Amino acid sequence: MPARLSAEGVVVAQVRPRTPAARAGLLAGDRLVAINGVPIRDSIDFHFGAAEERLSIELERHGRAEALTIHRQEGRDLGVELLPPRPAEISTCANKCVFCFIHQLPRGMRKSLYVKDDDYRLSFLHGNYITLTDLEEPELRRIEEQRLSPLYVSVHATDPELRHALLGKPRVKGDLLPRMGRLARAGIRMHAQIVLCPGWNDGAHLARSVRDLSALYPAVATVAVVPVGLTRYRERLPRLSTPSPEEAKDLVTTIEAWQREYRGRLGSRLVFAADELYLHGGLEPPPARDYEGFPLVEDGVGLVRRFAEGFRRASGHLPREVRPSRAVSVVTGEMFAPRLAALLAQVEVAGVTTSVVPVANTFFGGNIAVAGLLTGQDILAQLSGRPQGDLVLLPDVTLRDEANVFLDDLTPADLEQALGVPVRPVAPTPRALLKALLGSLPVVSC
Repeated sequence: MPARLSAEGVVVAQVRPRTPAARAGLLAGDRLVAINGVPIRDSIDFHFGAAEERLSIELERHGRAEALTIHRQEGRDLGVELLPPRPAEISTCANKCVFCFIHQLPRGMRKSLYVKDDDYRLSFLHGNYITLTDLEEPELRRIEEQRLSPLYVSVHATDPELRHALLGKPRVKGDLLPRMGRLARAGIRMHAQIVLCPGWNDGAHLARSVRDLSALYPAVATVAVVPVGLTRYRERLPRLSTPSPEEAKDLVTTIEAWQREYRGRLGSRLVFAADELYLHGGLEPPPARDYEGFPLVEDGVGLVRRFAEGFRRASGHLPREVRPSRAVSVVTGEMFAPRLAALLAQVEVAGVTTSVVPVANTFFGGNIAVAGLLTGQDILAQLSGRPQGDLVLLPDVTLRDEANVFLDDLTPADLEQALGVPVRPVAPTPRALLKALLGSLPVVSC
């Protein structure tokens, strides 16, 4: 069975000054064990109980039990940040999915990278995808009682036998659709994901999955179809392939036909193709309105279009000239590089020269081409021996953990020392990128 969080409360990471928690005397490092007499199991319990205006807190400080009371006005920020759960406190996945990315990681990386979470709390709090197969009755009741919505569900197939095979034939064989139906009746909103593995869950199987999920609309609000990611470390794993450019194009055509059907019948397009399918098929992503508010942008659905739209708005307010002049190298993954280069070519500001550097992911290999999985060693190797200019910018999504490190444990400071030029991580937004390129931007809505 999966590991569970301990019942020892939550630990305060930070108390912001001049907030109700600070005035009450709460300190970083305090372990909060109960709120208004109700034991705290995790951060959800804390935030659920912290909605009251008067909070009686039981806590442990330096091994001693203490208590304090926090008063705050309704709607006022409490001022508390909690430590994230340790890997051992997270409900882990008992499945062995044929496409699991963690099974394709090389050895010798940080232990935290090998944690396969399947925790409904992380799904609710951070949008992590869960299979629902390991949920026990008390957890299902808690989701219903505390209305932990939305949840993000790894579906992959609604055919029970096919899904069981895709999940690696785990010992626990929970039926997916009955559980999703139960959550739907409880008013829980869900976002479904299908990792497409050609020859496994495509074609008629994909059509069935989308049709079954559409029957649960609006509780199932979206269905994202994303291509499987394969690295060069697939040792002793089932044989899988990625969609060819022609298959990606055909799949997008099919999904867009479903979108037209569901928009007419449900009022929503419901099913969305990942950006990778458009780019791999040589297709232009849809206009912004077709993404219906970009609910899945963190999963690579609509990210290209939203970035392009934001870039268009932000670049409408640029200075004519920048002094002193600068030459900037902008690092990104191979997949997005042509799009980014085309956007930056539209920036006509005297004194600024930009060069987009597409970095091939040799660390993972396979079809991994997104910026978020670039490593420090790949960036360093492919920047070395070429002019970097006066500054190197790289997307901060390449960095992990509070230590500000790449997946291979190098740091931006390591790259800066080796290259001899400043290396600056930048948030992957148009405004942040343009500000880093130009030094400043007027305040406009993006």
